[in-house]
Amino acid sequence: MENPVDRNSILLMCESLEKKIGVLNQIREMNGKQKEILKNPRSSPDELEENLSRKGGLIVELERLDSGFSTLYEKVREELRTNKDKYADEIAEMKELIRKITALSAAVEREEKENKELAAERFSDVRKMARRIRKNEKAVSSYYKTMSQSTDPGFMDQKN
Repeated sequence: MENPVDRNSILLMCESLEKKIGVLNQIREMNGKQKEILKNPRSSPDELEENLSRKGGLIVELERLDSGFSTLYEKVREELRTNKDKYADEIAEMKELIRKITALSAAVEREEKENKELAAERFSDVRKMARRIRKNEKAVSSYYKTMSQSTDPGFMDQKN
């Protein structure tokens, strides 16, 4: 007679993998939004921060799912090894889910790399703009300082 705890654990493992696929798809959506934010020169730092915060929550969820999966796997590892035929369908399903997770993880990694490059460009542009602003402020300040020190009456507009 089969152990119902093992069967339930195996079903929970499949469910955990399916949830992980859902979370990875949500992360991909957030990566797409992050890309839009980084490409839009009018987007605010708050938009980017909110996006990163939401993605952080999804990453925590992934870690939780991974931990739960590992715990369940440790419980049923020996049962799966010794009764491969008995759990062939479940093992095949898990293998397929893991293939999907691997593909999604690779896509997320590519998107993260692209977004990192976009962020570096965006922040470089912001730094250049800040330098130009400081340079212009110094020029204006220097001009006003020079003009305020010049009290030559010839430059004064006199009304008669």
